[in-house]
Amino acid sequence: MKPFQRILYFAKPHKKYLFLSIFFNIMYSILSIFSIITMLPILRIVFKLDKGIDTSKVPVYVGNVGNYFGYLKDLAYYKIQLNIDHYGGVKVLATLCIITAFSFFLRNLFRYLGAYFLVNYRVGITKDLRTSMYDKFLKLPVSFFTEQRKGDMMSRISNDIGAVEGGIMGALVDLINAPFMIIGTLFTLFALDSNLTLFSLIIFPIMGLLISWVGKSLKKQATSAQQELGNMFSLVDETLKSSKVIKIFNADIILNNRFNATTNLWQKFAIGMSRRRELASPMSEFLGSVTILLITWFAGLNIINGTNDDPVTFLAFIALFFQILDPAKKLANSISSIQGGMASLDRVSEVLDYDLKVEEIANPVSISDLNKTIEFKNIGFYYDVDNVILKNFSLTLPKGKTVALVGQSGSGKTTIANLLARFYDVSEGEILIDGINIKNLNLKEYRHLLGMVTQESVLFNDSVFNNILMGKPSAPEAEVISAAKIANADQFITQLPDSYNTNIGDDGNKLSGGQKQRLSIARAVLKNPPIMILDEATSALDTESEKFVQDALDKMMENRTSLIIAHRLSTIQKADWIVVMERGEIVEQGTHQELMDKKATYYKLVELQNFK
Repeated sequence: MKPFQRILYFAKPHKKYLFLSIFFNIMYSILSIFSIITMLPILRIVFKLDKGIDTSKVPVYVGNVGNYFGYLKDLAYYKIQLNIDHYGGVKVLATLCIITAFSFFLRNLFRYLGAYFLVNYRVGITKDLRTSMYDKFLKLPVSFFTEQRKGDMMSRISNDIGAVEGGIMGALVDLINAPFMIIGTLFTLFALDSNLTLFSLIIFPIMGLLISWVGKSLKKQATSAQQELGNMFSLVDETLKSSKVIKIFNADIILNNRFNATTNLWQKFAIGMSRRRELASPMSEFLGSVTILLITWFAGLNIINGTNDDPVTFLAFIALFFQILDPAKKLANSISSIQGGMASLDRVSEVLDYDLKVEEIANPVSISDLNKTIEFKNIGFYYDVDNVILKNFSLTLPKGKTVALVGQSGSGKTTIANLLARFYDVSEGEILIDGINIKNLNLKEYRHLLGMVTQESVLFNDSVFNNILMGKPSAPEAEVISAAKIANADQFITQLPDSYNTNIGDDGNKLSGGQKQRLSIARAVLKNPPIMILDEATSALDTESEKFVQDALDKMMENRTSLIIAHRLSTIQKADWIVVMERGEIVEQGTHQELMDKKATYYKLVELQNFK
């Protein structure tokens, strides 16, 4: 989707606020012109310039379009003179002043209302953009987050969307209203003095070219500045998560240098961007001032030479032309702001338009349980053909059985788990669930059948209760406590300050490694899925914690189809089937005793661990 199409798409639910804002801003523009025009008769009365107006006959419109504004002006002066003759100059002057004051009041009221409704429009679109990006984060495949830096994603959802709000949506109304104000004022100027107006327009094309040059250079600087801001967020994220490592290795100098290099680059681009943005307004104001001076010279020449003897019209002309400067500046600023905001919108669109890669077919097959088998059929997986991770992998996992994958790091074990969970799609072959290709299944329903416990416990900054409840949001309290007991977690939970309502901190940092892992198991137990994936679930634990966790895992895997990945071979001896992998291929498979009797790869791995 093209950037402006995206803005229009998100603007649809809020278009009523945009239309109201434009309407009131147009009314503000009209009253701005009207309030200046009403000053003309006031000045003529004050300077006593209307004594020569003939009130014996009504001005007549001759039908020439070019003379229509002149006819309206003559008719207005005729009516005013009649009222002066009838009521006196003081009363007419007072009435005109009241009308002008009221027009100024309405003008500023409409200006406020235009801004009032624009706030709803801007904030509404910003909220929808952020919601849409967050929804996309939830849908993006795991591969996306291995390729992108988290800090950069944080920058896009915060700073980039903020720049879109301030740069594009804030300028959109000015982009619409300013031309209207300029055109409306020009029409009025033509009515007052066409020759003077034509002379004043000479400078406008030059102004447009200069503003266009500023806007193009601004987008390039804005893109670079936002990229560096993303790098800075990523570095801060890494620093906050790695404080222990940084301190123990005295790495603060290295990271400080990296941060300074990033912020220096950001400063360079931000300064360049701000300088160009700030250049637009004074440039347009200077060009407008030069135009005013040229107009003053041209009009003054005519007045001095006697070719134009109406100084009041000239004063009104100058006042109106000064009013053009403000919308001209707003137009220049809006063009510059939009160019700067476009750089951020491109970065937001990059995420929103990202190909999900793992997608459902048009009419996916519904699934509610595993009935027979999971079959890996000649599957292969690679990011590119020169970096093959899995090849010719075939395995059948019957319902209710436990299969363990063992092998050295990098042999492809975790990749198998990721493919079964459909975090990635296979490059070759197919994974069949009860004979149906996994790609043809309803993805959400299929993942309801899966539970996963990984080496690193993923917990949220919330209470113990809510972390377990994530496995089954509708579960009653008794069911949550029951799941915790099965996971050997209830005993330590009840000793926490607020028991199940205790907040466990960011990433569960208030708990030990074994406690965090048992909470993860409790969450999986509560979900009660028919298929369980255990990826190095005990490898990061000490012996005592491992005993508690392994006991919990054994309870959880009873009568469940399980795929286990383990480095500690003592934890998988009870598995129904063991598969030994090397460099993405199966080298041997069988039960624990069968593999030990072969005295091949598996036997060597067991002996090596026993020796350690």
